[in-house]
Amino acid sequence: MFERFVSLRYLLSNNGFTAVVNWFSFIGIALGVATLVIVTSVMNGFREDLLSRIVGMKGHVVVSSSVSGDISGYQAITDEIKKTEHVRQAIPMIEKHAVLMAKGEARGVIVNGISEDDLKNKRLIADNITFGDTTEIIIGRRMAEILQLRVGDSFSLMVPGGVATPFGMIPKEEAFTVSGIFEVGMIDYDKNIVIMPLSKAQDFFGMEDAVSQIDVFADNIEVTPQVTKLLKVLCGNSYRVLDWRHSDASIFHAVEVEKNVMTLILSIIIIVAVFNIISGLAMLTNSKVKDIAILRAMGALPHSIKKIFFIVGAFIGTLGTSVGVSLGLLVSLNIDRIKQFLERFSDSKLFSEEIYFLSNIPSQTNFTEVFVIAGSSILLCFIATIYPSTKASKLSPAEALRI
Repeated sequence: MFERFVSLRYLLSNNGFTAVVNWFSFIGIALGVATLVIVTSVMNGFREDLLSRIVGMKGHVVVSSSVSGDISGYQAITDEIKKTEHVRQAIPMIEKHAVLMAKGEARGVIVNGISEDDLKNKRLIADNITFGDTTEIIIGRRMAEILQLRVGDSFSLMVPGGVATPFGMIPKEEAFTVSGIFEVGMIDYDKNIVIMPLSKAQDFFGMEDAVSQIDVFADNIEVTPQVTKLLKVLCGNSYRVLDWRHSDASIFHAVEVEKNVMTLILSIIIIVAVFNIISGLAMLTNSKVKDIAILRAMGALPHSIKKIFFIVGAFIGTLGTSVGVSLGLLVSLNIDRIKQFLERFSDSKLFSEEIYFLSNIPSQTNFTEVFVIAGSSILLCFIATIYPSTKASKLSPAEALRI
């Protein structure tokens, strides 16, 4: 009780530069913890959102031919894959490159051929048709904006080596009509994907009864390694079986590295604030030498003096961490609204889809990570109080009163 009372007096006292240092320590810890919580939440959200969209488009596992490039008589192997444990859906499809020409412009695109029934099972696409329907050809919203295409407009697709003539092979070109526009919120898909019925794609690419791959959707992402192993045994050496960890490994590795680097850099802010606590307590000790001597002369034990200064430092660290966690969670849960407000206020684009892949800022708070951040911050603050509080407790009353 006595120690808490004295500690509170020291905390509330306006002791010039020492009070300023304590305030800087408090603000530094709060900002460091808040920034760390925000960054980890955004990086977690970015990874999960990116993963959900990639898996939603490609599936957890992709099976393709390792021999001819195309899978002939695909229905039999598709049926076998559907019987595999933990497999929720297996969708045969065509994925080929082509050149799209519309209104005097041409751009490379990826054509996905998929049956209408299977397209309904790809919820990422089926649930995000913004205009029209899926009966014919559907394109992404960004592609429609770039080429100024709307539902009902016509365009041409061209592939090399399509028609044999006396002068050799010439590109095959065919006209199609836009029946729908989708938006999945990932720039690469919204800008580059053209989806058509499987039968049309087979006819256009001259593939007859063949597909280029089978997209396999597992029950959940945790069982992907197990499903991959089972499919490798089932399909044998004639097929290549790759899961999302290999097909887009570079993207997720980059996200993970960026998260680790940002965590390391932002942790330095907290460490600097912790050193400020040491400096603040050291200066407080020097300014309270006579007070300490009087307390010792009145019977206060060394551990009581040590406890007084420990409480001062611990209070600054704990309060700063609590404010930082609260601020970080508040921003993390409303980060997209904050982004929209800042964009309207500054009249500029703060989050470019072309750079960050996604059309909004995702955030996913991992409360275990928040607990680790808060616990680490408080622990560092407690450690920081050990030296100055110990120094204060060893002060001799006689020597202090002679100063």
